[in-house]
Amino acid sequence: MQPQQPNTPPVPAFAPAAPERPRGGTKAVVLSLVGGLVLGAAAMGGVWALSADGAFADGTSAAADARAACRALDGFDEDRFTEKGAGGDIAINRYSAAGTLSASAAAGDATYKPLAQAIRRSQERHSLMFEFDATAKKDLAEARTICANL
Repeated sequence: MQPQQPNTPPVPAFAPAAPERPRGGTKAVVLSLVGGLVLGAAAMGGVWALSADGAFADGTSAAADARAACRALDGFDEDRFTEKGAGGDIAINRYSAAGTLSASAAAGDATYKPLAQAIRRSQERHSLMFEFDATAKKDLAEARTICANL
C-alpha cells in the first residue's frame, strides 16, 4: 500500500502579477474634495441668500435667536462663573449660549449685530483677564440694555 498524498490544490504554472496601483489616484481625490467644497459652499450661499430676510431654513428666525440669547443672558450670573459644581456649570453654559445665539441672530439679521458685539466683547475681555472686570461688566450691561429694548 502506498502512502496517501496530501490533497493540495494544483499550483499554477505562473503566479499572477500584483495589481498595478492606479496612477493619478491622489489627483482624483483632491479634485473630488475641491469639488465637494465648492458645491457645499454654493449650497450654503443659496440657503443664506434665501434666509436673508431673517428667517432660517429650519423655520426659526433671527429674532427668535436674539430672544433666546437674551433669556440665556438674563439667567447668567457672572458672580457664579467660577463656582464649582452645578452653579458654575450653569453660568458657563448660559454665557456661552448667549454668545452663540446672539451671533446666530446677527448672522440672520444685522439688527442684532450690536447685541452680538457686546456679548462677544465681554467674552473676549473675560478670556483675557480671567475675571469680570469693569470693562467686561460694562459690555454685559450694554448687552442687557439691548435685550431690554428688544
